[in-house]
Amino acid sequence: MPEVVESYSKYQDLVRISKIQEYLITTYLDDVEKYAKNDKQAIIIRFLISNSIKYAGERIKFEGFGESNYRSKEIGEGLRILEKTFLLSLNYPTTSAHIPATENFRKSPKLQFLDTGIVNKFAGVQASVLSNDYIEDVYSGKIAEHIVGQELSALNKNVLSKNIFWVREKKQSNAEVDYLLQHKEFLIPIEVKAGKVGRLRSLMAYIDIAPHIYAVRVYSGKLSIEKTKTLNNKEFILLNLPFYLISKIHHYIEKMIADNI
Repeated sequence: MPEVVESYSKYQDLVRISKIQEYLITTYLDDVEKYAKNDKQAIIIRFLISNSIKYAGERIKFEGFGESNYRSKEIGEGLRILEKTFLLSLNYPTTSAHIPATENFRKSPKLQFLDTGIVNKFAGVQASVLSNDYIEDVYSGKIAEHIVGQELSALNKNVLSKNIFWVREKKQSNAEVDYLLQHKEFLIPIEVKAGKVGRLRSLMAYIDIAPHIYAVRVYSGKLSIEKTKTLNNKEFILLNLPFYLISKIHHYIEKMIADNI
Protein backbone atom coordinates (compact mmCIF):
# COMPACT_ATOMS: atom_id res chain seq x y z
CA MET A 1 0.00 0.00 0.00
CA PRO A 2 1.42 3.43 -0.92
CA GLU A 3 0.94 4.96 2.54
CA VAL A 4 2.69 2.02 4.21
CA VAL A 5 5.64 2.18 1.81
CA GLU A 6 5.96 5.94 2.28
CA SER A 7 5.82 5.62 6.07
CA TYR A 8 8.42 2.85 6.28
CA SER A 9 10.72 4.64 3.84
CA LYS A 10 10.57 7.79 5.98
CA TYR A 11 10.56 6.41 9.53
CA GLN A 12 11.78 2.76 9.35
CA ASP A 13 9.21 2.05 12.06
CA LEU A 14 7.28 -1.26 12.09
CA VAL A 15 4.89 -0.09 14.80
CA ARG A 16 3.89 2.90 12.71
CA ILE A 17 3.15 0.86 9.57
CA SER A 18 1.32 -1.79 11.60
CA LYS A 19 -1.11 0.88 12.78
CA ILE A 20 -1.72 1.95 9.18
CA GLN A 21 -2.39 -1.63 8.09
CA GLU A 22 -4.71 -2.26 11.05
CA TYR A 23 -6.62 0.89 10.17
CA LEU A 24 -7.05 -0.29 6.57
CA ILE A 25 -8.53 -3.64 7.65
CA THR A 26 -10.68 -1.95 10.31
CA THR A 27 -12.07 0.35 7.63
CA TYR A 28 -13.11 -2.66 5.53
CA LEU A 29 -14.76 -4.24 8.58
CA ASP A 30 -16.61 -1.02 9.41
CA ASP A 31 -17.89 -0.68 5.83
CA VAL A 32 -19.41 -4.16 5.56
CA GLU A 33 -23.00 -2.90 5.78
CA LYS A 34 -22.42 -0.95 2.56
CA TYR A 35 -22.03 -4.20 0.64
CA ALA A 36 -24.06 -6.82 2.52
CA LYS A 37 -27.71 -7.38 1.58
CA ASN A 38 -28.70 -8.49 5.10
CA ASP A 39 -27.35 -8.98 8.63
CA LYS A 40 -26.36 -12.61 8.08
CA GLN A 41 -24.31 -11.75 5.01
CA ALA A 42 -22.62 -8.93 6.94
CA ILE A 43 -21.52 -11.48 9.56
CA ILE A 44 -20.17 -13.79 6.84
CA ILE A 45 -18.28 -11.00 5.11
CA ARG A 46 -16.67 -9.93 8.39
CA PHE A 47 -15.68 -13.55 8.93
CA LEU A 48 -14.12 -13.65 5.46
CA ILE A 49 -12.17 -10.41 5.99
CA SER A 50 -10.78 -11.73 9.27
CA ASN A 51 -9.94 -15.21 7.97
CA SER A 52 -9.16 -14.97 4.25
CA ILE A 53 -5.70 -13.51 4.96
CA LYS A 54 -4.63 -16.88 6.42
CA TYR A 55 -5.34 -18.56 3.08
CA ALA A 56 -3.71 -16.01 0.77
CA GLY A 57 -1.90 -17.76 -2.08
CA GLU A 58 -3.69 -21.07 -1.50
CA ARG A 59 -6.35 -22.93 -3.45
CA ILE A 60 -9.56 -22.87 -1.47
CA LYS A 61 -12.93 -24.58 -1.30
CA PHE A 62 -16.01 -22.54 -0.50
CA GLU A 63 -17.83 -25.21 1.52
CA GLY A 64 -16.77 -24.90 5.17
CA PHE A 65 -14.16 -22.27 4.33
CA GLY A 66 -11.93 -21.40 7.28
CA GLU A 67 -13.21 -24.43 9.22
CA SER A 68 -16.62 -22.77 9.42
CA ASN A 69 -20.12 -24.18 9.04
CA TYR A 70 -20.97 -21.83 6.19
CA ARG A 71 -22.23 -23.31 2.94
CA SER A 72 -20.56 -22.98 -0.44
CA LYS A 73 -23.14 -20.49 -1.75
CA GLU A 74 -22.77 -18.22 1.29
CA ILE A 75 -18.97 -18.15 1.09
CA GLY A 76 -19.00 -17.73 -2.68
CA GLU A 77 -21.33 -14.74 -2.51
CA GLY A 78 -19.27 -13.14 0.26
CA LEU A 79 -15.96 -13.58 -1.55
CA ARG A 80 -17.35 -12.16 -4.78
CA ILE A 81 -18.58 -9.10 -2.90
CA LEU A 82 -15.08 -8.62 -1.48
CA GLU A 83 -13.67 -8.96 -5.00
CA LYS A 84 -15.69 -5.91 -5.96
CA THR A 85 -14.04 -3.95 -3.16
CA PHE A 86 -10.61 -5.05 -4.51
CA LEU A 87 -9.65 -6.52 -1.14
CA LEU A 88 -8.99 -9.91 -2.71
CA SER A 89 -9.22 -11.84 -5.95
CA LEU A 90 -10.35 -15.36 -6.83
CA ASN A 91 -8.03 -16.69 -9.52
CA TYR A 92 -9.25 -19.76 -11.40
CA PRO A 93 -7.14 -22.31 -13.30
CA THR A 94 -7.13 -23.32 -16.93
CA THR A 95 -6.32 -26.75 -18.35
CA SER A 96 -5.29 -25.38 -21.73
CA ALA A 97 -1.93 -24.19 -23.07
CA HIS A 98 -3.48 -22.16 -25.88
CA ILE A 99 -4.81 -18.61 -26.02
CA PRO A 100 -7.26 -17.40 -25.05
CA ALA A 101 -6.80 -18.93 -21.59
CA THR A 102 -10.26 -20.08 -20.51
CA GLU A 103 -10.84 -20.23 -16.76
CA ASN A 104 -12.41 -23.41 -15.39
CA PHE A 105 -14.88 -22.25 -12.74
CA ARG A 106 -15.60 -25.83 -11.69
CA LYS A 107 -12.14 -26.15 -10.19
CA SER A 108 -10.88 -24.66 -6.93
CA PRO A 109 -9.57 -21.09 -7.22
CA LYS A 110 -6.51 -19.55 -5.62
CA LEU A 111 -7.17 -16.73 -3.18
CA GLN A 112 -5.02 -13.67 -3.82
CA PHE A 113 -5.15 -10.91 -1.24
CA LEU A 114 -4.94 -7.22 -2.01
CA ASP A 115 -1.52 -6.59 -0.50
CA THR A 116 1.32 -8.91 0.52
CA GLY A 117 2.39 -6.55 3.30
CA ILE A 118 -1.01 -6.93 4.96
CA VAL A 119 -0.73 -10.72 4.60
CA ASN A 120 2.67 -10.62 6.34
CA LYS A 121 1.33 -8.35 9.07
CA PHE A 122 -1.63 -10.53 10.04
CA ALA A 123 0.35 -13.75 9.66
CA GLY A 124 2.74 -12.35 12.28
CA VAL A 125 5.88 -12.52 10.12
CA GLN A 126 6.30 -8.90 9.04
CA ALA A 127 9.37 -8.24 11.21
CA SER A 128 11.03 -11.44 9.98
CA VAL A 129 10.40 -10.57 6.33
CA LEU A 130 11.82 -7.06 6.64
CA SER A 131 14.90 -8.17 8.60
CA ASN A 132 15.99 -11.02 6.31
CA ASP A 133 18.06 -10.70 3.17
CA TYR A 134 16.58 -13.76 1.47
CA ILE A 135 12.91 -14.39 0.91
CA GLU A 136 13.38 -18.15 1.34
CA ASP A 137 14.34 -17.60 5.00
CA VAL A 138 10.74 -16.84 5.96
CA TYR A 139 7.28 -18.06 5.14
CA SER A 140 8.43 -20.81 2.74
CA GLY A 141 7.31 -20.43 -0.87
CA LYS A 142 3.82 -19.23 -0.08
CA ILE A 143 4.66 -15.56 0.30
CA ALA A 144 7.05 -15.70 -2.65
CA GLU A 145 4.25 -16.85 -4.95
CA HIS A 146 1.90 -14.23 -3.52
CA ILE A 147 4.41 -11.44 -4.19
CA VAL A 148 4.70 -12.51 -7.82
CA GLY A 149 0.91 -12.61 -8.13
CA GLN A 150 0.63 -9.08 -6.78
CA GLU A 151 3.29 -7.83 -9.20
CA LEU A 152 1.60 -9.52 -12.18
CA SER A 153 -1.72 -7.98 -11.17
CA ALA A 154 -0.09 -4.55 -11.12
CA LEU A 155 1.17 -5.11 -14.67
CA ASN A 156 -2.28 -6.05 -15.96
CA LYS A 157 -3.90 -3.05 -17.63
CA ASN A 158 -7.11 -4.91 -18.47
CA VAL A 159 -9.62 -4.46 -15.63
CA LEU A 160 -11.54 -7.56 -16.74
CA SER A 161 -8.50 -9.85 -16.56
CA LYS A 162 -7.11 -11.60 -13.49
CA ASN A 163 -4.14 -13.83 -12.81
CA ILE A 164 -4.59 -17.37 -14.04
CA PHE A 165 -2.73 -20.62 -13.44
CA TRP A 166 -2.57 -24.03 -15.12
CA VAL A 167 -3.52 -27.42 -13.73
CA ARG A 168 -3.53 -31.02 -14.89
CA GLU A 169 -5.58 -33.08 -12.50
CA LYS A 170 -5.47 -36.78 -13.28
CA LYS A 171 -4.99 -39.89 -11.19
CA GLN A 172 -1.29 -40.17 -10.27
CA SER A 173 -0.47 -37.37 -12.72
CA ASN A 174 -1.27 -34.01 -11.16
CA ALA A 175 0.62 -30.86 -12.12
CA GLU A 176 0.20 -27.16 -11.36
CA VAL A 177 2.01 -24.14 -12.79
CA ASP A 178 1.87 -21.06 -10.55
CA TYR A 179 0.93 -18.51 -13.23
CA LEU A 180 0.33 -18.13 -16.95
CA LEU A 181 1.16 -14.82 -18.59
CA GLN A 182 0.02 -13.89 -22.06
CA HIS A 183 2.80 -12.27 -24.07
CA LYS A 184 1.66 -11.54 -27.61
CA GLU A 185 0.59 -14.91 -29.07
CA PHE A 186 2.29 -16.92 -26.33
CA LEU A 187 0.84 -18.16 -23.05
CA ILE A 188 4.00 -18.28 -20.92
CA PRO A 189 4.19 -20.55 -17.85
CA ILE A 190 5.72 -19.03 -14.70
CA GLU A 191 7.02 -21.11 -11.80
CA VAL A 192 7.93 -19.36 -8.54
CA LYS A 193 10.74 -20.81 -6.43
CA ALA A 194 11.48 -19.18 -3.08
CA GLY A 195 15.16 -20.17 -3.21
CA LYS A 196 17.80 -20.41 -5.92
CA VAL A 197 17.04 -23.98 -6.92
CA GLY A 198 13.96 -26.13 -7.32
CA ARG A 199 12.45 -28.82 -9.49
CA LEU A 200 10.34 -27.72 -12.45
CA ARG A 201 8.29 -30.84 -13.17
CA SER A 202 4.96 -29.04 -13.53
CA LEU A 203 6.44 -26.36 -15.76
CA MET A 204 7.94 -29.09 -17.96
CA ALA A 205 4.58 -30.86 -18.13
CA TYR A 206 3.05 -27.64 -19.42
CA ILE A 207 5.82 -27.12 -21.98
CA ASP A 208 5.25 -30.65 -23.28
CA ILE A 209 1.74 -29.68 -24.42
CA ALA A 210 2.42 -26.02 -25.27
CA PRO A 211 2.67 -24.83 -28.90
CA HIS A 212 5.86 -22.92 -28.03
CA ILE A 213 9.16 -23.41 -26.17
CA TYR A 214 9.27 -20.50 -23.69
CA ALA A 215 9.03 -20.59 -19.89
CA VAL A 216 9.92 -18.46 -16.85
CA ARG A 217 11.25 -19.31 -13.41
CA VAL A 218 11.07 -16.50 -10.83
CA TYR A 219 13.58 -17.15 -8.05
CA SER A 220 16.28 -15.72 -5.77
CA GLY A 221 19.15 -16.35 -8.19
CA LYS A 222 20.74 -14.36 -10.99
CA LEU A 223 19.18 -13.26 -14.27
CA SER A 224 19.90 -15.77 -17.04
CA ILE A 225 18.43 -17.47 -20.08
CA GLU A 226 19.19 -21.14 -20.69
CA LYS A 227 18.33 -23.94 -23.07
CA THR A 228 17.14 -27.11 -21.42
CA LYS A 229 14.84 -30.12 -21.93
CA THR A 230 11.68 -31.51 -20.38
CA LEU A 231 11.59 -35.01 -18.96
CA ASN A 232 10.17 -36.05 -22.35
CA ASN A 233 13.17 -34.47 -24.10
CA LYS A 234 11.36 -31.49 -25.59
CA GLU A 235 13.85 -28.64 -25.84
CA PHE A 236 12.75 -25.30 -24.42
CA ILE A 237 14.10 -21.90 -23.39
CA LEU A 238 13.98 -20.96 -19.71
CA LEU A 239 14.19 -17.39 -18.45
CA ASN A 240 15.50 -17.32 -14.86
CA LEU A 241 14.21 -14.05 -13.45
CA PRO A 242 15.10 -12.61 -10.00
CA PHE A 243 12.22 -11.39 -7.85
CA TYR A 244 13.30 -7.78 -8.11
CA LEU A 245 12.84 -7.82 -11.92
CA ILE A 246 9.25 -9.06 -12.02
CA SER A 247 8.01 -5.64 -13.10
CA LYS A 248 10.20 -6.01 -16.22
CA ILE A 249 9.03 -9.53 -17.05
CA HIS A 250 7.60 -8.63 -20.47
CA HIS A 251 10.87 -6.96 -21.45
CA TYR A 252 12.92 -10.05 -20.60
CA ILE A 253 10.43 -12.44 -22.20
CA GLU A 254 10.72 -10.37 -25.38
CA LYS A 255 14.51 -10.64 -25.17
CA MET A 256 14.29 -14.41 -24.61
CA ILE A 257 12.12 -14.84 -27.68
CA ALA A 258 14.17 -12.47 -29.87
CA ASP A 259 17.44 -14.18 -28.98
CA ASN A 260 16.09 -17.61 -29.88
CA ILE A 261 14.13 -17.08 -33.10
